[in-house]
Amino acid sequence: MITIKVDMDKCQHYGQCVYEAPNIFKLNENDKLEYLASADETERENVKSASDICPMQAIQVFE
Repeated sequence: MITIKVDMDKCQHYGQCVYEAPNIFKLNENDKLEYLASADETERENVKSASDICPMQAIQVFE
């Protein structure tokens, strides 16, 4: 299991993470980011890619 934390003060809701890990991240009807705080191992690479691609570097992944 991995833990995901998004610093919502940094997040600008660009949605790049949604493309990398759509099972974890989504933009709601107000274009605000929503996400799951944990994910199983099958999502590890997608979540790491989402973290890497975030223009604001707002996503942290904990093993």
